[in-house]
Amino acid sequence: METELQACFSADYASARQRFLTQSRKLGLEVSSYRNPNLGPLGEELACDTAWAGPRNAKKIIVTLSATHGVEGFCGSGAQLDWMRNKGPESLPDGVAMLIIHAINPHGFAWLRRVTEEGCDLNRNWLDFDEPHPVNSGFEALRDVLLPPELSGPLFDQAEEKIAAWRAEHGETAFHVARGGGQYTHPEGMFYGGKAPTWSRRTLEGIMVDFNLPNRAHIAVIDYHTGLGPFGYGEPICGNVPGTPGHDRAKDWYGQSLTEPDLGTSSSVPKVGLSEFGWTRIVGDIHTYVALEYGTYTPDAGRTALRADHWLHARGKVDWQSEETRAIKKRLKNHYYPGTPDWQEMVIFRSRMVLRQAQRGLAKV
Repeated sequence: METELQACFSADYASARQRFLTQSRKLGLEVSSYRNPNLGPLGEELACDTAWAGPRNAKKIIVTLSATHGVEGFCGSGAQLDWMRNKGPESLPDGVAMLIIHAINPHGFAWLRRVTEEGCDLNRNWLDFDEPHPVNSGFEALRDVLLPPELSGPLFDQAEEKIAAWRAEHGETAFHVARGGGQYTHPEGMFYGGKAPTWSRRTLEGIMVDFNLPNRAHIAVIDYHTGLGPFGYGEPICGNVPGTPGHDRAKDWYGQSLTEPDLGTSSSVPKVGLSEFGWTRIVGDIHTYVALEYGTYTPDAGRTALRADHWLHARGKVDWQSEETRAIKKRLKNHYYPGTPDWQEMVIFRSRMVLRQAQRGLAKV
């Protein structure tokens, strides 16, 4: 198993991409690449790559998606590669195909960021930008202290004191909504949803059309994420709105472990601008969506690591070789990708289970 883990999980974006492309071509899968207009920190090409397994005219499709949040792509890429390396294409039932979307946010993956090149959280970017943007009142109350001008010293201490007082007054759930629910007023801040569709969003919309997904019968979407919940546990978070056909299917397919932010049963709080809203808009009620969220470390550890990364990039051009940059990036990567053998094995175990559940679910519809 340890050898298999080493073959699936990569040390950086470029290695992950090369492994994905090599394995896809080895299996004879149909590969498409959507090149990002930017380069990685070492001048490497960036792209979202896709691989199609199974009949092109299949009516039932499983879609796996990695790197919605950039640096979280180490997890999703490893799970996708595991499926390909372990006879995944051979396991597909008749009439079912698999669309593997590798590194939908390649810029964040390569630069070890959760955000896109536009500085946006892709999972807050799926709004109708012709409509008024949602207002996160909790964030507005804390915006100046969530990303303080210093990471130590008197101003930092004052910021932490204000945050602690606000949390004590309003409670933990309100704080996590304020911090991570999504905001549209502070471009350099965390969980910024943007003012227009990002390259990653436009690319994913294009992929849906290129592969004719709106005209299929049923689609199971599995979007790999990390950072919330107990260490190594893979939590299937329902993305379909309660009362919709997709919500009912998700409960049937994934059972009692399925969680729902809107009902308070998830490690995640309710958020705005999520990508599943885009799936609903483009393909409608034919999709059943789960975010497969793997736990790492505590939310406050994540807040510390993410804050430092945003602080670093808010100051201007980043020196990739500096000790400060390397320390900040190492900490962020470790939070969203612990990379230990036990954590990796838990990722693979749960991924295989959820993929089997999706296959069995599609067989019912």
